[in-house]
Amino acid sequence: MKKILSIQSHVAYGYVGNKAAVFPLQLMGYDVIAINTVQFSNHTGYGQWAGEIFSRSHIEELLQHIEKQGLLSQIDGVLSGYLGDAELGETILKYVSKIKKINENLIYCCDPVMGDTGRGFFVNKNIPPFFKNKALESARIVTPNQFELAALTNIELNGTRDIIQACQNIHDKGPEIILLTSLETKETPTGHIQMLVSQKGGHQWVVTTPKIEFETPPNGAGDLTAAVFTGHILQGTHPGQALEKTCASIFDILKLTKEKDARELALIEGQKFILSPQYQNAKPQQL
Repeated sequence: MKKILSIQSHVAYGYVGNKAAVFPLQLMGYDVIAINTVQFSNHTGYGQWAGEIFSRSHIEELLQHIEKQGLLSQIDGVLSGYLGDAELGETILKYVSKIKKINENLIYCCDPVMGDTGRGFFVNKNIPPFFKNKALESARIVTPNQFELAALTNIELNGTRDIIQACQNIHDKGPEIILLTSLETKETPTGHIQMLVSQKGGHQWVVTTPKIEFETPPNGAGDLTAAVFTGHILQGTHPGQALEKTCASIFDILKLTKEKDARELALIEGQKFILSPQYQNAKPQQL
């Protein structure tokens, strides 16, 4: 059984961070070592929450003891998401480097959580430079949204040509696979949204699905997407096929969330969609 180390936020109620990632990965057959960077009552989108942001020393101590247990040699993948501070990111990269020395085939998926269209940046100001100048060099997979890809490359993403150029800029820094988790440009059909995968070497695939509109969109969809996609890649799935399967699963879960008029992702009710998505029109088109 493959092991994944997932270092993300945690909420008591709701499905973001590790709460959105661990369960789906377990359903896919992975043994997940979960390290929580924060413990909040609920995600911050509600406007009020309680809890604690764990210090870098706390996270490092956990990782040190995981290392002492001899577990680093058993880790096949690392998944990182929201970071409260760049110092924590440095700790993650240190342990990614340690694991790579033991397992050269390690897959590190970095979800460069920084912001979103309409909201702008919502992270510490030292986070964007950390992702841009350090994390990309260590990651094999990166999973930005459209806002984050633009921020990482300083390219305004108006269409396919811009997307391809931005992806090439990211590949030049190291990552083999880019999953663009959400894409809407002037070329996107009205009422639709896209998801795109770029593989180092010049191959890109895009999936276009109807956009499910929410009065208040549920948080955590990006965390769920990164986890499911990483799970498929670790299973040896071709990136284009991983895109298709991931996009179909996410569409099904968002559709169910909309039907239930839920504020949180319908992850438990829709768990069957992780392994057996029902949506049939997530066929990738090669660019």
